[in-house]
Amino acid sequence: MACKVLVVCGSPVVASADLLRKLAGECDHVVAVDRGLDALLGACLGCDVYVGDADTVSDAGRAMVDAATDFEVERHDPYKDYTDLALALDAVRRRWPGAEVVATCATGGRPDMALSVLGLLAGYEDAPAWIAEDKVVARILRAGESWTIEGAEGKTFSIIAIAPGTVVSEHGLEWELDHASLGLLADTGISNVVRGTAKIQVHTGTAIAYLYQLAQ
Repeated sequence: MACKVLVVCGSPVVASADLLRKLAGECDHVVAVDRGLDALLGACLGCDVYVGDADTVSDAGRAMVDAATDFEVERHDPYKDYTDLALALDAVRRRWPGAEVVATCATGGRPDMALSVLGLLAGYEDAPAWIAEDKVVARILRAGESWTIEGAEGKTFSIIAIAPGTVVSEHGLEWELDHASLGLLADTGISNVVRGTAKIQVHTGTAIAYLYQLAQ
């Protein structure tokens, strides 16, 4: 049976301890990505696997990695060709094939790194891929996938195409779309409002859908 894996990334903008504990409780396994280990320690949580080059983790976190017995460690050379998140997703694939992934501590800090996160999660085609932060939940939607949203009346919703030829339908929102083409990174689907049970479908291409936690 497929499982769900929490991937705690190394953004300098850290998710709250409450959110980390909630997400960890909903997932079967936890992967710490470099400085993400510090976020977990701050929430009194551990991990199953640590992946990274240990260049941003704290001294205390690095000492835990060096002496680890309670979790697996995949330590990488800082002069590598891939980001720590890319290596972490590879670790997930090898250990838990077909696992659903929830990434957190993933979108703050440098904009180039945040964009890279979207690209890596869009390329994770094994199962659904999510981003969960304190103010927003996002899901990568590929061709043939859908997202039903309940209990979110009044909240802001946006969808952005991150691949050419993306066609979407969305119902239960203030402004609905029916097999509408979205230009790559275009603003057509920005700042909508949930008005009931919403269903978002991607017919072709790939999009990222954002649900903000506060009502508009």
